[in-house]
Amino acid sequence: MPLFDISLLASGRYHDMLVAGLRLSLQLLGVTLLLAVPLAVLVALMRLSGLRVLRAAAWSFVEVIRNVPLLAHMLFWYFGAPELLPEPVREWLYAHNYEAIAAVLALTLYTAAYMSEDVRSGIRAIPQVQFEAGCALGFGFLSTMRLVVLPQALRVTVPPLISQTLNLWQNTSIATVIGTAELMYQASKVEAETFRSFEVFVFATLSYLMVSLLITALAVGYQHRYPPRAV
Repeated sequence: MPLFDISLLASGRYHDMLVAGLRLSLQLLGVTLLLAVPLAVLVALMRLSGLRVLRAAAWSFVEVIRNVPLLAHMLFWYFGAPELLPEPVREWLYAHNYEAIAAVLALTLYTAAYMSEDVRSGIRAIPQVQFEAGCALGFGFLSTMRLVVLPQALRVTVPPLISQTLNLWQNTSIATVIGTAELMYQASKVEAETFRSFEVFVFATLSYLMVSLLITALAVGYQHRYPPRAV
C-alpha cells in the first residue's frame, strides 16, 4: 500500500462521510451565527440598560459562560441538561439527532457571550451626544438604539465579530466529543476504518484552513470597503 493514496478518499463511502461532516460543520457555523448575533445584541443592550436587574442578569450570563470551557458547555447540554426532562422526552431527543441540537446550544451561548462584549464596546464607542440627540427627538431607549446608535456601532463592531466567527468555525470541531457527526467526527471514523491517518487529516486540516481563510478574506475585504473612521 503506497504511503500516500488520496484516491482512497476521492470517491465512495469515505468521500461521502468526509463531505457530509464538512457540510454539517458549515451548518453548525451558519445556524449558530443566526442565533448568536441577535442574542449578543440583546445581552449588550441589557448590559447598557438603566435597569439594574437587567444589567446584573446580562453580566452574570457573560461571566458564567465565558469562564467555563466550551467543552464543559458541550457536555452539560448533551448529558446534563436532558436529565432534568421526563424520561420519554429525553429518549425522544436522543433518538432525533439531539447531539447536533446540543452542539448548537453550547456554541450559540458561548459565542454570544463573547460577541456581546464586542457589540457593547461598539455601542460605547459612539459619543453620548448621539444618544442624547435621539432622546431629544422623542425616541425611547430602544428606539434610539435601533435607529441612531446601533447602525453606527455595527460599523465599528463588524471586524471583531468576523474574528469571533473565525473562532466559532474552529470551535465547531469540539462538537465531536458529544458524537455530532461533523468534520472531525467523520474524519476520526474514516481514519479508524482505513488507517489512512495522513490523507484523512490532511483533508480535515485543509477544510478548516480554507474556510478560515475565506472568513479572513471577508474581514480584510470589509476593512478595505469600510475603513475605520472617527465617529
